[in-house]
Amino acid sequence: MTTVAIPPAIDDAAALGRLVDALDGAHEGARYIGGWVRDTLLGLDPQDIDVATRFAPQDAEARAKAAGLATWSTPSGIAHGTIGVIVGGKTIEVTTLRRDVATDGRHATVTFTEDWREDAARRDFTINALSADPLTGVVYDYFGGLGDLAAGRVRFIGDPAQRIAEDHLRILRFFRFFARFGRGAPDPESYAACVLRAKDLMALSRERIATELLKLLAVPDPVATVAAMLAGGLFAPVLPEIVETGRLAALVANEAAAAIPPDSVRRLAALLPASAEVADGVGGRLRLSKAERKRLVLATGPAAGSPHALAYEIGTESAVDRLLLHSAADSARMILAWPRPRFPLTGGDLIAMGLTAGPIVAATLRMIEQRWVAAGFVDATALARAEVATALGARESRSP
Repeated sequence: MTTVAIPPAIDDAAALGRLVDALDGAHEGARYIGGWVRDTLLGLDPQDIDVATRFAPQDAEARAKAAGLATWSTPSGIAHGTIGVIVGGKTIEVTTLRRDVATDGRHATVTFTEDWREDAARRDFTINALSADPLTGVVYDYFGGLGDLAAGRVRFIGDPAQRIAEDHLRILRFFRFFARFGRGAPDPESYAACVLRAKDLMALSRERIATELLKLLAVPDPVATVAAMLAGGLFAPVLPEIVETGRLAALVANEAAAAIPPDSVRRLAALLPASAEVADGVGGRLRLSKAERKRLVLATGPAAGSPHALAYEIGTESAVDRLLLHSAADSARMILAWPRPRFPLTGGDLIAMGLTAGPIVAATLRMIEQRWVAAGFVDATALARAEVATALGARESRSP
């Protein structure tokens, strides 16, 4: 028998106990579910703690409130069986046991059930279908998830092709979970189904694709997984710009050498051709934020010249992106610790030095700033005085 301990992620054990009691945890009314059980078994800190219950969502919410716990819910969440309960300053999602009535590859119509195995059967992978008794810690495993977890195997529950037909996003989830938990080669049957149904990705919103892809790229080393996706033609339907992993492999090595944490947007840039036009197009297609899209574009530029000047020009984050993409790990690490200076002069300072107000002020200020950066951010005032003196001298020489 496998057991797991109460998660350390919730500091308020008393409040957690009230929630379990409210959901009748002593009589199979509630269990910890999915990622919490999986990560705890692997010795990882769980990111989320989810609870499944036999009670309908309105009943579960009423029971939690009666136990003195704050809750939140939405009409959509209630329809899908999920409410939120605040425990120890964190939100725990409490979801009623469900089974699918109908699916179309993007959405599922569900009905509620009291059958734990039936609920587990609708989940994607065996390692995500584990549940645990909140009082005894006993783990329930209906589909061989414990063995798969020990073997580093990510495997669909049941027929992989059918599970993908139910939700096309499971293709990308398969590779994301393999990148994080898998060892060796991907499960052959699951991989073959993903390859066979790769064109199903075209039916997904680009936002959902971007979310899964960026999560995949955030794992410590996604190179082998991305290579497997390329070999199976997974990118061709939605991101045909991605054709090789060489730059990504070099970037992962450079991040490690510089002791800089992985960054999904930077790694996406490494998968794309070094073209501002392509980067902007992909960023727009994936509905990335303005800041992420700008980073993709800036990452395509050169890393020549002074790292400090580069960081001043495009910002520290984008400078680090470029330097790592150009194998300048030492410079990237140095830039991270560099306090980017602020140009200390204004047009008013130049006028006070004798320059006449007008277009010449802005032009001279830009010239001084450029020289200040090129000189290594030396005394800007001295540069300004020299430049203003030159400008005044030129004006006097033109006077009749």
